[in-house]
Amino acid sequence: MTSGDNGANTPEDDDPFGYLYADGQARGAQPPSGGYGYPNAVSRVRTVGERQYGQQPAAPQQQGAYGRPNSAPYQAPENPGGGAPSGRRAMAPAGGGRRGPNTKGLLIGAIAVVAAVVIGISFAMMGDDSDGDKSGDQAGASPAQSQSAGPSTSASASAAPGELPKVDVADKSVQLTGGAATASDVTGAQGAGGTYVGGLNQAGASVTWTVNIPEDGDYTLFTQYSATGEDQAMTVTVNGKPFGSKINFRNWRHAADGDFAKGWTHSYVWPTLSKGSNTVSISCQPGDKCNVLLDQMWIKKGHVKG
Repeated sequence: MTSGDNGANTPEDDDPFGYLYADGQARGAQPPSGGYGYPNAVSRVRTVGERQYGQQPAAPQQQGAYGRPNSAPYQAPENPGGGAPSGRRAMAPAGGGRRGPNTKGLLIGAIAVVAAVVIGISFAMMGDDSDGDKSGDQAGASPAQSQSAGPSTSASASAAPGELPKVDVADKSVQLTGGAATASDVTGAQGAGGTYVGGLNQAGASVTWTVNIPEDGDYTLFTQYSATGEDQAMTVTVNGKPFGSKINFRNWRHAADGDFAKGWTHSYVWPTLSKGSNTVSISCQPGDKCNVLLDQMWIKKGHVKG
């Protein structure tokens, strides 16, 4: 059996559905007219891609040559016309669109937090300063009972209400004996009118101050003085009894011998005083060095240095 041309009626031509394809239509295939032989059947055969939902059926497009695709793209039945599905509408978000974060509210909240932190730090720093002021008058390590202070400004001549007593040594309330006398020819004294007490550089010379103390306890007796040349030291008596050590009048200012205007500074001792009246004396006793000028005396509670 040899190969040859079997004629026009090839198996492809017997395909009952050839009319559904472009090559079948090109060969002249036609759809059946009887509705596939079913009773009351209606012929509704359409070319693939031809049906469109919700619209009037369109005439089949003219097919191109064999092997060449239609010029119109395929449209799925679920999305007729290439647009959004019929009868559905995209819902727009309420308010005209999605709103971003409330940046203004966040900014205000952040500023409030920072302000609160700054205020808290300020109050904490104020509290620390206050504590430091309160602790500034506390005694440190226990020094000797008689001390001389280094160069410093003189204490104020007037005490505020509630403070312990303070007096000008040249005041009439202070008793002067043994040649001690008031003077004002040397500048720099803090007493009223620039007066002070001199004449102490002789045995027996003394100044005695009677002071009222609110309660028993340890106190500090300060003395404003001027010393020149070598350091000086005198005897302290509290309520008639010699104090345990002398009060040192050192030449902290390094004033030349006799230059009393340059030598003003202060010294202190730590006596124990009783409630009520107390008598404190500074005197020149044998062996003392008494070439000093005395300006003021004052009392402070506790053992302090300034």
